[in-house]
Amino acid sequence: MNKTTVRFYLVFLYAILVLYIGGIEDAISHGGAMGYEQPKTNFYNGGNGKADYNVEHFFRGEHTNNWALLVCTSRFWFNYRHIANVLGFYRTVKKLGIPDSQIILMLADDMACNPRNSYAGSIFNNENHKLNLYGDNIEVDYRGYEVNVENFIRVLTGRHEPEVARSKRLLTDDKSNILIFLTGHGGDEFLKFQDNEEISSHDLADAFKQMWEKKRYHEILFMVDTCQANTLYTRFNSPNILAIGSSKFGENSYSHHSDPELGVAVIDRFTYYTLEFFESVDPHNVTLYQLFNTYSPQKLQSHSEYRTDLFNRPLDQVPVTDFFGSVMRADLTPSTIVNEQQKDEKVEKEETTVNNNNNNNNNDNNNNNNYNIKRQSPKTKQISYRITEKPTSIQVKTNKDNELNLFNSKFIASALIFLVVFGLLSWSSDFVKSKLILNTNDLKDLKSKQN
Repeated sequence: MNKTTVRFYLVFLYAILVLYIGGIEDAISHGGAMGYEQPKTNFYNGGNGKADYNVEHFFRGEHTNNWALLVCTSRFWFNYRHIANVLGFYRTVKKLGIPDSQIILMLADDMACNPRNSYAGSIFNNENHKLNLYGDNIEVDYRGYEVNVENFIRVLTGRHEPEVARSKRLLTDDKSNILIFLTGHGGDEFLKFQDNEEISSHDLADAFKQMWEKKRYHEILFMVDTCQANTLYTRFNSPNILAIGSSKFGENSYSHHSDPELGVAVIDRFTYYTLEFFESVDPHNVTLYQLFNTYSPQKLQSHSEYRTDLFNRPLDQVPVTDFFGSVMRADLTPSTIVNEQQKDEKVEKEETTVNNNNNNNNNDNNNNNNYNIKRQSPKTKQISYRITEKPTSIQVKTNKDNELNLFNSKFIASALIFLVVFGLLSWSSDFVKSKLILNTNDLKDLKSKQN
C-alpha cells in the first residue's frame, strides 16, 4: 500500500469521525434527529375515570378561602337586637370553621358593658339566657365610633392607612368567597351608620366594582337585615354577587321577641330564622336554595327577596358552607396510610417488649423492691376523613427504544457509502499512476514520433 492510499484512508477515517460528532450534537440540540424522543409525562389517578376533571379542577382553583364581614351600624341601648344579630352570625361562622383571622367584626356599640345591662359582660339573643353570644373568645375589630362609612368602604376596597393593623384588613384575593352581613336602620336605598351618616346603594355598588377590578373576591353573598333591605342591592352591577334582604321596598323589618328583664327586643326575625336553620340541619348537606326557601312572609311579616342575575351558579348547587364555612383540603395517599399503620405496629411491638422485660425483672428480683415500668404509647389523635377524590399522580414513562442511538441505519448507510467511494478513489489512483500516467521521457518520445 503506497502513501497515496494511506492518505485516502486517513481522510476517510476523519470524515467518519466528523459524521459521528455531528450526529451527537444534532441529537442533543434537536432531540429526535437521531431517533431520540423526550420522555412523555402522563397524568393518571390509579384507574379513576375522573382524572382529567380532577386535574382541571385543581388547576382552575375555584375559591380557596372564605371570609366574613359582619357589621352592626346602630348605637344606643334600644338597638340591642342589632348587636345580637351580628354576634349570632359571628358565632355561626366560627362554629362552621371560619377563623377569627378571616372575620372582620364591626360593632357600633358595646352592649355588654352598658350600664342598663343587668347581665354585665353578656349578650343574649333569646329570653331564656342559655347562650351568651359575647363570651370570652370574641374579637371585635372595629368598635364604637370606628364603625363608620369611611372605614367600611376602606375595608371593602383595601385602601387603608399604613398604620392600620393586618387584623383589621380584609386580606382577600380573586379566590376568596366573602359573606357580608349588615344590620341596622335603613330606608329606600340607604343604611344609617350610628344615626349620624348613611351609605347608599350607589356607594355599595361602586365599592364592589372596585373590588372586582382589583381581584379582591371570587363570589360575594350579601345579606341585609333592615327596613326596605331589598333596595340596597338594586344598583349592583359587578359579577358573582348573590344578594338577599329581609324586606322589600316600603316594608319594615321586625323583631322576633323581647326580653322582659332587659326591656328590649333581642333579635330580628330574619336573623332568628337564619340561625334556627343552621341549628336544625347538617350545614354540610344543605344548599343556599334550601336556606332561602325558609324565609316565608308568615314568619318574617315581610317579603324577603334575593337577586341572582349577577350570580353564575344555580342556588340548589351552592352549599351553604361555600360562604358560612371554612375551606380546607387534604389529600391522603396510600403511602401515608401505610406509614401510619407501620408506626402503630412498631409502637405495639415496643410495648410488648417492655412488658416482657418487666415480667422477667420481677421474677428474677423477688427480694428487691418491685418497680413497675409502664410505657405509655404516645397519644394519638383520631382523625376521621372522607376521601372525595383520588389523589392525582404523575408518571414518567421512558421507553428503551427511544434512547439516544447514534449507530442507526442512517449512520451505517453513510459509512458504507464513504467506504465504497474512498475505496474506488484509492484503487483508481493506483491504476492511473501505474497504467495510464506517463513519465517525462515517454512524453518526449511521443512528441518526437509525431514530428
